[in-house]
Amino acid sequence: MRKILFMVSVFAASQLSAQDKPVEKREPGHTDKNKFSQMYDLLATPNMFRTASGAPGPAYYQQQADYKMNIELDDKNTKIYGTETITYHNNSPEDLEYLWVQLDQNQSAKDSKSKLVESQKMDTAYKPDAFSRRYLEEGFAGGFNIEYVQDAKGKPLQYTINQTMMRIDLPTPLKSKGEISFSIKWWYNINNYRVVGGRSGYEHFDKDNNNLYVIAQFYPRMAVYNDVEGWQNMQFWGAGEFALPFGNFDVSITVPADHVMDGTGELQNRAEVLTPAQLKRYEEAAKSYDKTVVIVTQEEAEKSEKSFSDKKKTWRFKADFVRDFAFSTSRKFIYDAMAVKLSNKTVMAVSLYPKEANPLWGDTSTKVVAHTLKTYSKYTFDYPYPKAISVSAEDQGMEYPMICWNYGRPDEKGFVSDRIKWGNMSVIIHEVGHNFFPMIVNSDERQWTWMDEGLNTFLQYLTEQEYDANYPSSRGPAAKIVPYMSGDQKFLEPIMTNSESIHQFGSNAYGKPATGLNMLREVVMGKELFDHAFKTYATRWKFKHPTPEDFFRTMEDASAVDLDWFWRGWFYTTDYVDMGIQEVKEYYVTDKQPESLKEVNIKKGRFGQEQGPFVYMAGDADLKSRDKKALDTKEVKLLDDYISEKFSAEERAKLKSPKYFYEVTFNKPGDMLMPIIAELTFDDGTTESYTFPVQIWRKNNQTASRVFAVNKQVKKITLDPKLLTADIDTSNNIWPASAAVSKFDELEKKSK
Repeated sequence: MRKILFMVSVFAASQLSAQDKPVEKREPGHTDKNKFSQMYDLLATPNMFRTASGAPGPAYYQQQADYKMNIELDDKNTKIYGTETITYHNNSPEDLEYLWVQLDQNQSAKDSKSKLVESQKMDTAYKPDAFSRRYLEEGFAGGFNIEYVQDAKGKPLQYTINQTMMRIDLPTPLKSKGEISFSIKWWYNINNYRVVGGRSGYEHFDKDNNNLYVIAQFYPRMAVYNDVEGWQNMQFWGAGEFALPFGNFDVSITVPADHVMDGTGELQNRAEVLTPAQLKRYEEAAKSYDKTVVIVTQEEAEKSEKSFSDKKKTWRFKADFVRDFAFSTSRKFIYDAMAVKLSNKTVMAVSLYPKEANPLWGDTSTKVVAHTLKTYSKYTFDYPYPKAISVSAEDQGMEYPMICWNYGRPDEKGFVSDRIKWGNMSVIIHEVGHNFFPMIVNSDERQWTWMDEGLNTFLQYLTEQEYDANYPSSRGPAAKIVPYMSGDQKFLEPIMTNSESIHQFGSNAYGKPATGLNMLREVVMGKELFDHAFKTYATRWKFKHPTPEDFFRTMEDASAVDLDWFWRGWFYTTDYVDMGIQEVKEYYVTDKQPESLKEVNIKKGRFGQEQGPFVYMAGDADLKSRDKKALDTKEVKLLDDYISEKFSAEERAKLKSPKYFYEVTFNKPGDMLMPIIAELTFDDGTTESYTFPVQIWRKNNQTASRVFAVNKQVKKITLDPKLLTADIDTSNNIWPASAAVSKFDELEKKSK
């Protein structure tokens, strides 16, 4: 007689199956369509410029803009003057009738429309200075003053200014593969950014009457022209940052002679602007890999603070293939540096800071810069530029090629709280990290903030954790995004939303994409596959202009992991993760058919034409308490006979020995797909973890069931025990329900 082993449900046919049970009412916009469908409806069609693999195509091109500038900063009157010659290379296959130039400083002009696009409400209390600025004063007279736009022969070019964009009309079209040179003369009033705001400007120190300048967006800059947007001439309203072509820069900057400066590019006349002693210290720093060397000391900086020289000094910089230029200058600066060894080159980590930033900055800034360069290089490509500079500027956190400004200083007594300490290190890591995204992997910030901020925040998290395993990272771990994901849907937008239309900017453009990448790395793809794919994307698009499609496609192309379900749900919707344990059934092995199964078997033809005898899986309702025993194959004669007949003694020794059987049904109240991570806790306190790929939901978006055959009795089952999936409600994650305590509450208790 043929012997067959079946696993049979113990519940009566009258009971509803999981598919027949009433579905929980979903929020508006819920859909049960196949969430694994490919994204042909959302992604741009591949072409010769950008391929289906996510790589640049054979016809890919990008424009180039080279700048030669002469700049003078008037410290007494806080003005800046400049003349620049732009040589624009049209590498596109099209002729261009006009050029678009960005005038970002016009966002702070008196007639700027940026001030008019935000809703206002009356505050019920004001400090006197705030009331005066809002209702009494004329306001800051910002914005570019354009004195001329001329061609290479000095003839005027016709131009039209539309807010933060200037169109230059060409006498004849600029031919494909051609180039044109033209010059612009301009000046503007530099803003005190701590009073009127701004991403750059100056910080004033009342005690010594000095200014610390962080100067960016300070010159008319070419807009991007590419195969995706044509001209990217979207206005600069303030939130969406910048899109810029690569080019070569030759910049001379004249400042008071007692200033110390650094900026984008390599300094060409170091011996002219530093003292012999400072030059010697710099040479020492260039060979110091394990400690910082102070090049301009605090004593020297304090002496300069009092001098207010009437003489001038010109600093000359050259930078090859960068997308922008920025600099910082002050007579207050202390200047330190150290060498950083990467795999194939040595670069310099540099810090500029006033005495008010010590001891914090002297102790940590340059070391954090060095650590950041090493860590980011490991996950992407070796940092290609000669240096990275961190500048102390209160209330700032901004990035430019090779230079960034960062907040965080001790109080007046020199005390550094943990909040300031960790916050300062985090902003340095983040802003230095922006050298990779978007300064080198040059995405369009004006359109897609997440492509630089999100990717950079993800790498910031990895860098923080490698700096200190107990680093209190504020973004990256899945649990950190739960408050945002569980918020009011009226104030949530998909990540794929333009920068100017986002309510909760930090969570949407920084936190959510960073968390998503972290979940891909830790839960979905695994570190090895993810790291290779991410590095492939960075390498493919280094010194190029990627789009979201290029990123999505490369991550799949380089890993053989289908991620369309993830991009669709996490990036294109506001769906949230919420999985739970709906039901757990315990089974026991017997060779006696329970009464409740006989009618089910007959009605449903459960066994077809097969003839028994069978080994049955019986549940609580079918057995008396004395029959609920752990499986011992010797006590189930039919099974014991089969094993003895089928397997040799050596083979029997290798067989598994499950004693307890559980059918667990998982449900998914949330619409966002995610792998199932389940942890079984046994009666002896030991645990086993199981991870089921996200494809377990491919045929049923609401429930999925798994059977666990184990050799110890299960005391508790926990879903996502380490909080790796951003599940917004953990109250349904534990069986039995009486054992459920919010994991987030536990974390909160530990943090207090």
